Amino acid sequence: MSSPQPLATSAQPCLLALESSCDETAAALCTLDGALIASRIASQIEIHRPYGGVVPEVASRNHILHVRPLVAQVLADAGKKLGDVTAFAATSGPGLVSSLLIGTSMAKALAIAENKPFLAVNHMEGHLLSPFMNEQGPVRPCVALIVSGGHTMLVRVHGVGRYELLGRTRDDAAGEAFDKVAKMLGLPYPGGPEIDKLASRGDPAAFAFPRSFLDGSSLEFSFSGLKTAVLYELPKIDLKNEQTLANVCASVQAAILEVLVEKLVLAAKRNRESLVTVSGGVSCNRGLRAALTARCANEGLQLLLARPDLCTDNAGMIAFAAVQRYNTGHSSPLEADVDPNLSLVS
Repeated sequence: MSSPQPLATSAQPCLLALESSCDETAAALCTLDGALIASRIASQIEIHRPYGGVVPEVASRNHILHVRPLVAQVLADAGKKLGDVTAFAATSGPGLVSSLLIGTSMAKALAIAENKPFLAVNHMEGHLLSPFMNEQGPVRPCVALIVSGGHTMLVRVHGVGRYELLGRTRDDAAGEAFDKVAKMLGLPYPGGPEIDKLASRGDPAAFAFPRSFLDGSSLEFSFSGLKTAVLYELPKIDLKNEQTLANVCASVQAAILEVLVEKLVLAAKRNRESLVTVSGGVSCNRGLRAALTARCANEGLQLLLARPDLCTDNAGMIAFAAVQRYNTGHSSPLEADVDPNLSLVS
């Protein structure tokens, strides 16, 4: 379980949020002006690593074990009691149904017990707005790239709750491609960070892996062809050679990153936006952050990157998104159900 993060302290009213969309149980407190007070995450990576991926039943059982202690810990970290909380929120989708139910049930129960509002939050909206945390707000119009294990999409943000989908992956998400290739290469789960680490020692031009939809005509993504190209290359190479393995990782990473960077810049130009934001678990990738920083500087674009600890699944981003909604007078009915396929853009 993660230790408390160094965050703002405040006597202001606050909102408590829970995140349990997949395999991370998380709780966070945020002031109503968007400052994070306390945040805790109980990771299940080591539990799922032997299976090479997330096992839904195992994930939900561990959410049950962790959610109540996490709530108690974030309240203690902030020096607050349940009665000090103005509203309660939880991720309602997208994600694993059995996991989503744990967080939302807990948040609803607390809302009922304290007679306070409940807010159902879209997990992807949490990612979308996370670059505006850490005093980088308020939320402003921009073109956003959300890149994670399950999603890769370009979104135009007109304001809180006003989003326009510009493009998305037609098959694998970027993070999914990283993890699937890593599995082919015999790397441990989760594979994305392993490829990032090995890529730093490899030659990104060693293998000519495909870059889909780079002719400037589309803002869609596709990474299944890359995965297939790696599969066909494997019988020809010796992965026991450390440098060869590093070269494969560097070449795969270069192919994915080039597509992500080019699409984001193209989307910004097409929509005449000078601000671009990037979030989601894959945005922790060091190569991607470096490439984005350099390219945006060359293009005269302002770049906001979500802080690394706010890129992967966490309740801080859910609390921040919930606060934006709460401040516009929004709340959710207690009868609201979870939705594993919840869309960011209707």
